[in-house]
Amino acid sequence: MGQIYLVRHGQASFGAADYDNLSERGVDQSRRLGEWFKTCGVTFNGVVTGGLRRHKQTADACLAALPGSPAVGQWRTDPGFDEYNHVEVLAKHTPKHLDPIAAKDQLKAQDNPRKTFQKMFAQAMDRWMSGRFDSDYVESWPAFRARCVAALRRAVASAGGSQAVAVFTSGGAIAAICQELLEFPNAKAADLNFSIVNSAVTKLLYNAEGRVSLSYLNNFAHLEQSGPGDHITYR
Repeated sequence: MGQIYLVRHGQASFGAADYDNLSERGVDQSRRLGEWFKTCGVTFNGVVTGGLRRHKQTADACLAALPGSPAVGQWRTDPGFDEYNHVEVLAKHTPKHLDPIAAKDQLKAQDNPRKTFQKMFAQAMDRWMSGRFDSDYVESWPAFRARCVAALRRAVASAGGSQAVAVFTSGGAIAAICQELLEFPNAKAADLNFSIVNSAVTKLLYNAEGRVSLSYLNNFAHLEQSGPGDHITYR
């Protein structure tokens, strides 16, 4: 059996003008993952990244800690693994949040900014995934899911045989792929999206016929083994 390791990127720069950069914590999370792979004896025959900067930064930090990994020049980039446009999803629900800095300032004024944001984001996701407003978005939820699943199929086809491939992507893409494999409803996909930890790993198995199944989901043992701490993040 071949293996596909879907890795969510490390913590990015939430609330900054440019979200698409790992924070210092995000780099550390990614490095810890590479060390965990090394301890577990995991090696990769191939590496695929989405087209976003945070995907490549996560791969850089992770694989630098894993000797014998494919060199950067051997990686394949597939934008099919890119995240949905969370700014658009939020702005269609709450137009004033099109500016991430203004949105951050407004949230800071709330008694519980994290809880307020989570509620708002959940409502925005529900609107996007409902199917009632698909024409409002550049990419609807069904189109996003189809894009991610097609990228997975390409990764499997390119790997061939019983190879192990690391795919550095985002939480929404992982949730969409798992929804396709397990056939659960949109509400559960949204819940899963919210629960995937930065730098967590979801392992898939595939056979010679290209059939894909889930082995494990949202594994962040590389962060848990360090004990309780703020290195376990979701945003």
